[in-house]
Amino acid sequence: MQQHIRRRRPCRFGLILAAAVVLVGCADGEEPASSAAGSAKEPVGYLAPAQRPRTTGVLPPAPQAGSARYEADRQIFKATRQLQGTPRWTLATSDADGATPAMLRGFSCAVGVPLDAAQLPRLVNLLDRAGADADHVNTPVKQANRRQRPFQIDDGAVCQSKPQLAKSFDYPSGQAALGWTIGLILAELAPDRATDIDLRARAYADSRVVCGAHNYSAIEAGAMNAAIVVAALHASSTFRQDAESARRELAAYRQSAATMDAGQCMAEKALISTTPY
Repeated sequence: MQQHIRRRRPCRFGLILAAAVVLVGCADGEEPASSAAGSAKEPVGYLAPAQRPRTTGVLPPAPQAGSARYEADRQIFKATRQLQGTPRWTLATSDADGATPAMLRGFSCAVGVPLDAAQLPRLVNLLDRAGADADHVNTPVKQANRRQRPFQIDDGAVCQSKPQLAKSFDYPSGQAALGWTIGLILAELAPDRATDIDLRARAYADSRVVCGAHNYSAIEAGAMNAAIVVAALHASSTFRQDAESARRELAAYRQSAATMDAGQCMAEKALISTTPY
């Protein structure tokens, strides 16, 4: 089986000590360019076009200027600009990397072991394909709403390249949808760690607000899209088979892998437990 890895630009991670210890990375634009290792082929999702949920008919429309939701988004964006330079900003910058190996590393504390994509090919394949389905469902809603990103409405620092982010729209957040899609699937594969995994998935979405890349309403919509996509995926027998294979692979890996550093994981949990808005 060919292994697919969602990737953007190569990104190196290291540990930085500030007020807390967080994983640090580099970031590019929101929409990841998926590619197979050694090729430019994108992962194929589990859902055929006719099977993909049409969530434009489910999600509320993006907030309109003058509405309470619109003004709440603006206030949250302005308030969270104060987080620039803090450990939470550093984590948000790291979380902007949507490549599967980077996403797995980000869930390492939540799962309890260092998640190495090179040693988990079945899990990577499962998440790549599910992520492709999330992209396919999310993109039409973006195009239908065509909402500007928060920094295009109000001036403020952003943890990514503004010109790169401006190439796509705000609502719903594709990165929030991806983080929740991966989190919901991981929680099924490692149910004993579900609470920590779900918290980390929420933190991925929160990071988009901290970064300034998305409005709060956009990460809410991204989470809804992820829940709808994951529910649809369970109708696919191929997804269910791959999920069971990934579950066995992950269970065996957790038995043999070293545990995560307790201090690092306590610091991460303290950082993400409180919402930043």
